[in-house]
This record gives sequence, C-alpha cells and structure tokens, in this order.
Amino acid sequence: MAKKVAVLAVNPVNGMGLFQYLEAFYENKIPYTVYAVAGTKEIGTNSGMGLTVNGTIAELKGHEDEYDALVFSCGDAVPVFQQHASEPWNVDLMEVLRTFGEKGKLMIGHCAAAMMFDFAGIAAGKRLAVHPLAKPAIREGVATDEKSVIDGNFFTAQTENSIWTMMPQLIETLKA
Repeated sequence: MAKKVAVLAVNPVNGMGLFQYLEAFYENKIPYTVYAVAGTKEIGTNSGMGLTVNGTIAELKGHEDEYDALVFSCGDAVPVFQQHASEPWNVDLMEVLRTFGEKGKLMIGHCAAAMMFDFAGIAAGKRLAVHPLAKPAIREGVATDEKSVIDGNFFTAQTENSIWTMMPQLIETLKA
C-alpha cells in the first residue's frame, strides 16, 4: 500500500511546483492531503490563480502520525517568511516540520524547502538541493548545487524546474 503524504502549500504557492507533486501522486495512486500554510484553506498561486485546499496547517498539527511523508511546496511567501515568522500558521509550520523530521518521515520539497527543513532543526548533516538564493542560509545541512538530492529520508530539488529529476525515485519510495 502506498504511503500517505501531507502536502504543505504556502500562500502564495508556486503552482508549477505544487501541481507536479499532485499530478504525480494522483497518477500513481499515492494518497495525499493538501494543507495551506495560512489561516484559511483559500490560497493563491504566484501566478494569481485561487485555490481551495483540503485544510490548514493548524488542522495538520497533532495528526503527523497519520502520514508517512511531508512535501513542502515552496512559493512567493518564503522570501518574506522572516517578516511573518510569528504568524500562527508559520509557528505551526515550524512545529509540523520538526515533528515530521524527528519522527524520521520522508521530507520532500523544492526551492527553499531545504532551508525550511534546516530552520526547523531537522537537516543536520543532510546533503540538500536548495535554490541558489537560499543556499547561504543553510547552517546545519550541506547545501549543494545539484538539481536534486536524495539523502536518506530527504528528497530535495533546487527549483520547481528540477523536481522531475527526483520524481522517479520519490514515486518508487512512496509506492513501496
């Protein structure tokens, strides 16, 4: 039976990245639930499209054991994360990332996902693909210039344009 995935979508989310995961999971019958990293289920993409997702990060908090994997789908909210780190949904985000990571679950993401995993304190010693602009922020993990990196339970891609390079191994792992 396929592993169950919690997908986190920031507001606004990079639609190209998010939909690559969702389409691959749908096509491969991998169950997933999408949670907005926001105060509401109504979010947008960085191209202006509105989305209503399954729930909010607050609804995921405390239910981490129901999932085998977590996807952090990056977007335009991340460059201003520091200015909004005290918002309830961002506090919940860091707690959820930390909980998933400490439980050894699959941690998946692109762009600044590796930076967020590092901020949550769960990426120590892990080789990570990360957006070039986020690379200097990596402190505990090992930032690379690779298009994607798989290191144990961490699957990271440099940008939405390189998610496809890790997708075959990710799907195989999620279906196992």
